[in-house]
Amino acid sequence: MDLRYTDAAPSHAEREAVDALLGAPPSGWEGATERTEEDLRWAKGGTAAAKDRRDQLLPALHAVNDRVGWISEGALDYICRRLTVAPAEAYGVATFYAMFSVRPRPAKVLHVCTDLACAARGSAAVCADLTERLGAPGTPAEGTVWQESPCLGLCERAPAALLLRAGTDPDLRSFRQFQPLGGPPGRSLGEIEERGSGGGAPEEPAAGAVRCSTVVAPATAHALVTAIRAPLDAPEEPPAGAAVPQSGDPTLVLLKRIGTVDPTSLDDYRSTGGYTALRRAFALGPTGVIREVLDAGLVGRGGAAFPTGRKWQATAQQADGPHYLVCNADESEPGTFKDRVLMEGDPYALVEAMTIAGYAIGAHQGYIYLRGEYPRAYERLDHALAGARTRGLLGPDVLGQGYAFDIEIRRGAGAYICGEETAIFNSIEGQRGEPRSKPPFPVEKGLFGKPTAVNNVETLVNVLPILEHGAAAYAATGTETSTGTKLFCVSGQVARPGIYELPFGANLRELLDLAGPPEGLRAVLLGGAAGGFVRPDELDIPLTFEGTRAAGTTLGSGVVLVLDDSVELPRVLLRIAEFFRDESCGQCVPCRVGTVRQEEALHRIVDRTGAGAAEDIALMREVGQAMRDASICGLGQTAWNAVESAIDRLGVYK
Repeated sequence: MDLRYTDAAPSHAEREAVDALLGAPPSGWEGATERTEEDLRWAKGGTAAAKDRRDQLLPALHAVNDRVGWISEGALDYICRRLTVAPAEAYGVATFYAMFSVRPRPAKVLHVCTDLACAARGSAAVCADLTERLGAPGTPAEGTVWQESPCLGLCERAPAALLLRAGTDPDLRSFRQFQPLGGPPGRSLGEIEERGSGGGAPEEPAAGAVRCSTVVAPATAHALVTAIRAPLDAPEEPPAGAAVPQSGDPTLVLLKRIGTVDPTSLDDYRSTGGYTALRRAFALGPTGVIREVLDAGLVGRGGAAFPTGRKWQATAQQADGPHYLVCNADESEPGTFKDRVLMEGDPYALVEAMTIAGYAIGAHQGYIYLRGEYPRAYERLDHALAGARTRGLLGPDVLGQGYAFDIEIRRGAGAYICGEETAIFNSIEGQRGEPRSKPPFPVEKGLFGKPTAVNNVETLVNVLPILEHGAAAYAATGTETSTGTKLFCVSGQVARPGIYELPFGANLRELLDLAGPPEGLRAVLLGGAAGGFVRPDELDIPLTFEGTRAAGTTLGSGVVLVLDDSVELPRVLLRIAEFFRDESCGQCVPCRVGTVRQEEALHRIVDRTGAGAAEDIALMREVGQAMRDASICGLGQTAWNAVESAIDRLGVYK
């Protein structure tokens, strides 16, 4: 692509999809089919207008991809004219995300997970069988192309697959795009009502604004081929409570509603204490809310464990404005699916928690940056946002308190690196999702260059029990430095995979006893691909941030992947290395080169042991240390962790 516009023209469907999002082009300068006499006299816009519209680039790419299945040169050129973006820049964004294609492909794309949890549950056999039935990955067959995928966040039902279909069929579950340019913030084109939820019939979708999806999990090749051939007869997904083995346990805090309360009903949510916390927040005032969060000792649940109250306080104190709140719902760490279960099973809790956080930091606009692979979570959240607006719980006057706040969902498109907070900013702003150097920190210059607080889903919903019961009661659970409860994503070779909620301080053995550990336990991976392995004789490790740190491992995002003797650990390590090589954004040399060198070394030694592997292990240690010391973000800094722990703790390659 060039910096200049091309002569390539969009198809009618592509033009319709973009116009459904952005509205009709106002002039010939912005893509109208004909230029009027007025257009020839003068042109509106310029640099300022282009900057204001750049954040619509990712939604526009989604609009075309959802309608047609891929993004042609003509479609990209039309998007660029509408948004005044150089085609070369838009091409760089479109090719950054794994869910987009700039080459022709069928309207149906089947993503088959081959990551850690699914590999442990037989995804290799599924792929082999699928190859016999449909051909090799990337080969079109029966109007479909299938491809191997990193973690889809469906680990409790591994092996898993996600079938996406481009089109406009209103009878299928669908994604919806965002508001027309210049419309009220946070408004969607249509309020999604799931069939059978009691919320009414689904609204007819705007042309080009649909992305149909089917989750098949556990997946077999037969089930996948059936879904491809008969998508309208695909079975309904199980309720979110199926992912919570403890569902109904009265001791649950964050998971108490999941499986017991209708997630599509605002009335049910309020009947179980919903919006009690927001009312108390208004009684306390912004400073009082932050003080409660500080006194409760809440720290981030994404892995960094930074004190949430300090982050909110620092954002609130910034004189520059406006302030923004971003919910990081792009959980892409292999083995992590807790945020998905929360969003699918208790979406109003996240909406309420974000409203409280926005009030505390002085923000009037919030964004949920949601994984592109989470169609059901999108539907539930979009429905919850519409319901909250209708009842005055979002909008210009929340609960009649004179506080204006609204939330908009922005979909990711398959990029692990966008789980990094500053990469999220770039993605929302219409740039490549690459991390920014720090300082300045997000609390000073974040989204759109303004003070921004970023928290993940689990962190935010912890605010509700803090305000409902008080900071002292919250801090009484857990340990002195790790307060409250923690969600753990247990997958792999266990009898009851799913999300478990335990107070900080419980040990790993207690958690595995709940999940049903396998005979012949080989190792447990804590924290996902960026975490570390522990041995079967280390199961008494306390599940706290300080406890795992003292044991030389990490709690991370709460991944607990259980592996037995049937798993080939060298192959697991090779998959981890392949994952980081694929997901590195390539911006900094230590990560871009280091992840490749790490994978190359593991390929060389995967079938060698002893002295033959010593040289490559020494090389990996050197490369790993360089990545840890010099990479811009956490991807490169942690890419060596799991491999190092397997070598040192488990004796792999010896």
